[in-house]
Amino acid sequence: MMRDFIPFPVLYTQRLKLRETIDSDLEEIFFLRSDANVNKYIDRPVPKTIKDVEEFVSKVNEGTKNGDNVNWNIVLKDNPFKMIGSICLWNFSKDRKVAEVGYALHPEFQNKGIMSEAMRCVLNFGFDKLHLHIIEAYTHRDNLTSKQLLLKNNFSLVQGKIDEGFPDNLVFEIKKELYNCT
Repeated sequence: MMRDFIPFPVLYTQRLKLRETIDSDLEEIFFLRSDANVNKYIDRPVPKTIKDVEEFVSKVNEGTKNGDNVNWNIVLKDNPFKMIGSICLWNFSKDRKVAEVGYALHPEFQNKGIMSEAMRCVLNFGFDKLHLHIIEAYTHRDNLTSKQLLLKNNFSLVQGKIDEGFPDNLVFEIKKELYNCT
């Protein structure tokens, strides 16, 4: 079982490459973490400068080295230097059987099946390589696009589970035994 993510696990799908952060991604990360549309349903600090993004990336990279998270930047295979989104596994349980998936996609690339393609790839990685039993996702009750993505990828709503501090969030999960790796 993996305890850290060194070397970084680069993943591929038919159209996508999921890779680690490179310097040219900083502007796109800034956009994804500060754009009002992308962050409409996310309650987190908004970066004010590229320096804020550099600090965030440094923290993420440290977490990757420690095995606390793995954050992929999504690029199209035919344009591997232009980041279009991100997806991560993080918030691992102490026994490393449960993790949370998080994701963001540039609006220009939404509704093209890109995040669903990336999600399937990350779910495969989580269940096959990390031997997770459950992958969770937390999303705002009004975020219809996110809920559709999760349902399309066979996540189920966890009735009665509360996201502490975020009462408007719903919790979804997918269990390894119910996931059809395709």
